[in-house]
Amino acid sequence: MPKIKNLLFDLGGVLLNIDYNKTAVAFKKLGVHQFDELYSQSGANDLFEALETGEISEDAFYAAIQQYCDPSTTTQQIEMAWNAILLDFRIESLNHLNILKEKYSIYLLSNTNSIHLKAFDKIFREETGKSGLDDIFIKAYYSHKIKRRKPYQSTYQYVLDDAGIKAEETLFIDDSIVNIDGAKEVGLHVYHLLSGTNIEDIQL
Repeated sequence: MPKIKNLLFDLGGVLLNIDYNKTAVAFKKLGVHQFDELYSQSGANDLFEALETGEISEDAFYAAIQQYCDPSTTTQQIEMAWNAILLDFRIESLNHLNILKEKYSIYLLSNTNSIHLKAFDKIFREETGKSGLDDIFIKAYYSHKIKRRKPYQSTYQYVLDDAGIKAEETLFIDDSIVNIDGAKEVGLHVYHLLSGTNIEDIQL
């Protein structure tokens, strides 16, 4: 097997603690009782996928979600419900990245959106005192910026091509089995990070 030279990390559930249920509960309180059918860890409907691939604006997203909510729901309430998924960073895991950087080239690939990016950047600054995740990785790939998302093969291939790295020399770490399966299809080595485990537990 070729030597692993590169590590490609997911964000939510790997470096950033998240809780899908908190956002689901928050939206149900706003009247979106079918939220679980619209968005989950394993998939997203067309609206959420459009947001995560940068195809629609934040305002368009809020307007679309408003149609599912109680009539009096404000944009601020929708934003707070959407951001409820974001908890805190795994500081020990972030520190471990500095050790890994000595041996590997490290990258980030996250299905996210402009609303969440602003929110978790704020959390990151508050918890670490550093300016942003871009300072840690050679490059951070966010789905709404690269206009494509996991688990599609083209997304992983885009990152490989842009970074100039080879799939057979790269290990992809993600907490979603759907994303892991997609990465396998382009020849990436994969590590499925299970609940309750951290990147420090990975034997490289």
